[in-house]
Amino acid sequence: MATRTLLILCLAAVGLFMSACVPNDAVANDVETIRINDEVFFLELAADNARRLRGLGGRELIEEDGGMLFVFPRPRVLGFVMRDCLVPIDIAFLDQFGTVVATHEMPVEPREPGESDQAYENRLTRYSSNAAAQFAIELRAGKLRELGIERGDTIELDTTRLQQMAR
Repeated sequence: MATRTLLILCLAAVGLFMSACVPNDAVANDVETIRINDEVFFLELAADNARRLRGLGGRELIEEDGGMLFVFPRPRVLGFVMRDCLVPIDIAFLDQFGTVVATHEMPVEPREPGESDQAYENRLTRYSSNAAAQFAIELRAGKLRELGIERGDTIELDTTRLQQMAR
C-alpha cells in the first residue's frame, strides 16, 4: 500500500499520468454546465490536484448528461490512466482555447488476483493528449462517438474563468 501511495504522489507531482479513476469518497460540489453539439452536460469540476486525482473513481455509473471537466493551471502534454475504475470512460483533451487535441475510449482495466501494485501500475494503458492541453472532459463510454466529437472540433468553455480556477 505504501508503494502505491508513493507512486501516486510521484505521478501527481510530475503531472505525467493523472488518474481517470481512483476511489472517490466525495463528489465535487462544483459543476460546470456545458453544451456539446446540441446536448447539455453537467460536469463536475476537477480544478485542483485532489479532485483531479480522484477523478470519476468509485462510480458504478456515469449519468447520460454527467461527467467531469478537468482544469489544469497551464497547457502541457497530459496523460491519464484507468487505475481502479469501475466503468469505461471517453476522454477528450482540449487546448487552452477549447479545441480538441485528442480523444480516447478508455476501457476498465481491473487488477488481476494477486497482482502487485507495481505490476498493475506498469501495465495500465497511458492515454495521452499528444499535444499541449489544458482541459480534459470525461463522459460515459461511447458518448464522444455518439456526439461525433473528433480532433480539431471546438467545445465552448468559459476558458478564462476556468483557467483562473485551476490550482
